[in-house]
Amino acid sequence: MSKNFSELAGRKGVQESLFEELGVASKTTGTPSKEELEQLAKKFLVGLSSTYGTATFYDFMKPENQGKKAYVCNGTACLCAGTQDNVQSALETHFSADEIGHMTCLGRCHENSAFHFNGKNYSAKSADDIADIIKSDSDQNQDSYTVKASGPAILTADFPGVDKYYELLKTALKTDATAILEEIKTSNIRGRGGAGFPMGLKLESCRNMDSDQKFIICNADEGDPGAYSDRYLLEKQPHSVLFGMMIAGYVTGADWGLVYIRAEYPESVKIVQDAIDELYEKNMLGENILGSGFNFNFKIIHAQGAYICGEETALINSIEGQRPEVRTRPPYPTQEGLFNKPTIVNNVETLAAIHWILENGGKKYKAIGTERSSGTKLICLDSLFNNPGVYEVEMGTPLSTVVNDLGGGFKVPVKAMQIGGPLGGLVPVSKINDLTVDFESFAKEGFLLGHASVVSVPESFPIVKFIEHLFDFASFESCGKCFPCRLGTKRGHEMFKKAASGESKLDRELIDDLLHTLETGSLCAHGGGIPLPIQNALVYFEEELKPMFK
Repeated sequence: MSKNFSELAGRKGVQESLFEELGVASKTTGTPSKEELEQLAKKFLVGLSSTYGTATFYDFMKPENQGKKAYVCNGTACLCAGTQDNVQSALETHFSADEIGHMTCLGRCHENSAFHFNGKNYSAKSADDIADIIKSDSDQNQDSYTVKASGPAILTADFPGVDKYYELLKTALKTDATAILEEIKTSNIRGRGGAGFPMGLKLESCRNMDSDQKFIICNADEGDPGAYSDRYLLEKQPHSVLFGMMIAGYVTGADWGLVYIRAEYPESVKIVQDAIDELYEKNMLGENILGSGFNFNFKIIHAQGAYICGEETALINSIEGQRPEVRTRPPYPTQEGLFNKPTIVNNVETLAAIHWILENGGKKYKAIGTERSSGTKLICLDSLFNNPGVYEVEMGTPLSTVVNDLGGGFKVPVKAMQIGGPLGGLVPVSKINDLTVDFESFAKEGFLLGHASVVSVPESFPIVKFIEHLFDFASFESCGKCFPCRLGTKRGHEMFKKAASGESKLDRELIDDLLHTLETGSLCAHGGGIPLPIQNALVYFEEELKPMFK
């Protein structure tokens, strides 16, 4: 990370950024031309190596993206469902193979057969569906899924309308910011993006920093295959997210909110922008909001395809126009974040809970759930459940209740569930009755709750192929900054690919050494987290994997 680059990027503020202009330059052909890279380097006072290095990192800017007309989802949920070969074949009747790219993941895990065409996401059930989609500009991109709260409806409550919803903002802006901070701290709400860090402590750290500029960033780069709860909130409850960001701004003294939305969610971008425009029209954004002296503005940042941008420091680098490599910490973003200014980065679901907390009080929120894991959690169930969808459950709910009662059990025989994304644990079905939905239960049993996305692994899907897929994903999405992750994930992929094909046998001592190096030597949770599901697989599916070893 270059602090000088951060300062240069901050000269123009958030209104004009290198990252956005690189995206615009990529829109027509799929990648910026050399001439455009040179022009942008001169405009932003950086070297050509910087613009080239940034553009070549992202899925939807890199030269390999040139000429792509359609994209097939290659996320874990679609892979395990076995739908994507048919989608690829159907698309190849309309496009040449080199005109078809990939996206991970499109948030269509509840029905699969997912692909992207002409700026929209689809879940096609047949080749005829795909033919109709390509021939017409219809609304076939619309999807539906179950949304249900098994207890308190905090994140899934009906939206009462902008005017009524933002009555609470008027009250909040008349309240001392320290009192609001104390309510959030009292609630004990922890980050829902995976790390589980207390939100109140993060806000307090930023508030205590002396700076002329601070930022609130919503991390809407929901890249975990199997997860679509953030997509639900962005598209069905956008004001809950925006309200949470405004309150975070008021508490910390920030005056800009940036919503970083992944490229794989094009519909979310439009819906959130419409919600922002509505707030401007009602004079609830801008200068001196409601006569309170509080200034706050929003801007959407269009991501360009990089799983690592879900890591907060990589996301910050991305906005600045740098390669999204992970930063070393300290300093933490609350001390030196975007443009070297104090910055809050929170997940969509975390921010969306703030309205309920302020309306009902921190104590009431803390009373929901368990002692250390307060509140509710959204859980995404994939298409192999009888009742796929997004479920809001109280922290501490038995996993068996989620799987059997809410999800209705499985459509086909399933041997494991990967919960919490590609870095989450691989939970065998034999452990369902031992787990409750909270951070501590999962950690105690050797798993990770994380984002709480659920990908079902059918009994017919070989575990060795599943591990090969995880290593392939981790290698492809590594930022490349540290050697253990950059090299280790690729070596892991090579070993398991050869084992899956029968080319060679696995060496257990070598694998254990590799996993130890990844876990202890990686700079962030990307390389450090991938050993967890591999270790789970080695323990719980030892008999299945035994023939693969020397």
